Amino acid sequence: MNNLTFGDETFGYYETVAGGAGAGPSWDGRSGVHTHMTNTRITDPEVLERRYPVLLRAFSLRAGSGGAGRHPGGDGVLREIEFLRPVDLSILSERRALPPYGLAGGCDGARGENLLLLPGGAGTISLGGKASLPVAAGARVRLLTPGGGGYGPPEGGGQGD
Repeated sequence: MNNLTFGDETFGYYETVAGGAGAGPSWDGRSGVHTHMTNTRITDPEVLERRYPVLLRAFSLRAGSGGAGRHPGGDGVLREIEFLRPVDLSILSERRALPPYGLAGGCDGARGENLLLLPGGAGTISLGGKASLPVAAGARVRLLTPGGGGYGPPEGGGQGD
């Protein structure tokens, strides 16, 4: 679960951000998908930037974030949004402290991260899994969503953690 909201007294925006799905006995995990969440769709970048005071700086698969295994876990995503005016930002997410676990000898997926990049390169703050705070114009939020856990020992015989 990766939920992001931002806004001020004149607007509000809410999105759910995809992650990696875990693998199973006969299938590989899927990359960049919503798992256990229905009736959601992320806003197209062109619509997001036209309707809200933001720039979408990055949106891609998070290569290598899925756990290794006979059937590998799917990769999470990287999503980075720059705010063009001050907003209140809230994040509600999971798998930031503990990784998505692998099964039957598969490796864990990568933990997620929520980062606030301060304006002008003044620093980076880890927001943890749940946060609500005001952010300045020029700040960026970077979501690195978790990868899914792998299933079965990876080729070469290594065991998952």
